[in-house]
Amino acid sequence: MGISAEKSKIGQASANYEMVGSGGEREGTESAFEFIFLQDYPRIVAIVMRLVGDRALAEELANDVFLKFYRRPLKPFDQDHNIGGWLYRTATRLGIDALRAAARRKRYEGMASANALEANTGPDPLSDALRNEKRQQVRAALARLKPAQAQLLILRYSGLSYKELASALKIKPSSVGTLLARAEDEFEKRYRELYGSEE
Repeated sequence: MGISAEKSKIGQASANYEMVGSGGEREGTESAFEFIFLQDYPRIVAIVMRLVGDRALAEELANDVFLKFYRRPLKPFDQDHNIGGWLYRTATRLGIDALRAAARRKRYEGMASANALEANTGPDPLSDALRNEKRQQVRAALARLKPAQAQLLILRYSGLSYKELASALKIKPSSVGTLLARAEDEFEKRYRELYGSEE
């Protein structure tokens, strides 16, 4: 059975819903809901099943559709109840949302497994030793700078903007660029004095 045939059956159920009684009485609404649920639940499951490809998920989403339908207030004076259309739209929207969530979850799980794989490869002792040696060299060169220059470089390479640097070091914002360039030149000079031109 095609989707258009199922849509027309849901439309018929919509008309039946109005006949069963959607007036202001709670009892009439309960029996109308039960009628629609029993008649249309298999169709909604089938529609969602085609979309998501998983019977259990389709049933869960169909339950969500009918829960939303049950909680949805119907106006007794509204003669244009298109219950079938509403059920169909809600089912397809929930199905599409489920597909999107599954795609996101798959992408996140893939990234997490890649990160876990990287983390489990273990540290490379040579890389760690070289990184530690470079840190010690940078610290030694920074120690030979004026404290203001060392602070400026450390804060800048920690991610502070020029405005934040000016505020933190109590200097004019317009002079940050000049002071930073001088500090970088001085650092390079001190580093080369200590370790030569390695790179």
